[in-house]
Amino acid sequence: MTILGVESVVFGVSDLAEHTRFWTDFGLPLEEASADQSVFRIASGSRVVLLPHGHADLPSPDPFPGDGIKLTVWGVDTADSVERIAVSLASEVPVTRRADGTVHAVCPDGQPIALRVWDKRVVVSEASPVNTPGHQPRFNQHRIWRQRAIPKTINHVVFFSPDYVASFEFYERHLGFRYTDHSKGSGIFARAPGTFEHHSIFWVNCDLPIAPDHFKFMHIAFGMDDIDEVMLGANIMDAKGWKNQSMNSSGGISRHRISSAIYYYCDIPGKAGEAEYHADTDYLDDNWVPRAWDFRFGSLLWSNNAPPIFRGDDIPWDMVFDADRKSFEPFRKSAPGKRPAQGKLAELTEADEHAL
Repeated sequence: MTILGVESVVFGVSDLAEHTRFWTDFGLPLEEASADQSVFRIASGSRVVLLPHGHADLPSPDPFPGDGIKLTVWGVDTADSVERIAVSLASEVPVTRRADGTVHAVCPDGQPIALRVWDKRVVVSEASPVNTPGHQPRFNQHRIWRQRAIPKTINHVVFFSPDYVASFEFYERHLGFRYTDHSKGSGIFARAPGTFEHHSIFWVNCDLPIAPDHFKFMHIAFGMDDIDEVMLGANIMDAKGWKNQSMNSSGGISRHRISSAIYYYCDIPGKAGEAEYHADTDYLDDNWVPRAWDFRFGSLLWSNNAPPIFRGDDIPWDMVFDADRKSFEPFRKSAPGKRPAQGKLAELTEADEHAL
């Protein structure tokens, strides 16, 4: 079975018009708009769906208060793969299947997920070679000039989890996700098996001082061609009044040490979390050896507005290879592989089906 990445994210929002304007300014192509929903589709075929609170197609009960991603839909390679995942999930949690073949479940941490067959599109992308004082691959050539930022992919989603180790292990057991890296005490990065981005999902520890005490959406990252697009997007969003003020945003363009990615966060309306422009991330496959990091070292930011806990020149080099996952044990809240009461697989009638 192969999960190819994020096929859709479904937001529950309090102000549909304001959220639609935000994502349009962010650079997402608007595919459909009506009085009760807006749908954006990017180059890979991934969708961002906006629904007002109370809409019939939102999960019930609501996984957390306020605006944010209420449902993550993972795209799968074949119908047989969807069926195998559904059977696996049903050994641990209740599962429903819609008439269109979409499988729905709620993870033990409270995250609603869905899986459906996805005809993922090939993304055509280009970036200019980078010249340095001692190496000039772009010789006698002008750099590509961009007019606006256009996100191409959804690289990853991030959620707060009350037991982030268990959240990862659930995804590994049933969805086949690969362990990438562990920011010790902060969270685990994991990659969908059918993609090469450093991570497709990151679970942040609810025990952190900046975190809520319950499952909640944190941010979503969109793949861009290069640093030019990230800079351009940041400037356009600022000019249109979308300010970068949250603690996670850290005030400017910077680079993550743990995944190498250049990034810029924008605050989503309604205190819904952040949207991230994301470029030059690490790409990897199953030959990658997972690492465990001191969370300050792994998250070290160049931006001078980063939270104080992440700043300082005295942060020690603290990274070890972690194929045996010894780093998990101090942060584990439940026994490895522990499973609740067996779930069930349910069929919905055509009348019950929601067209997500």
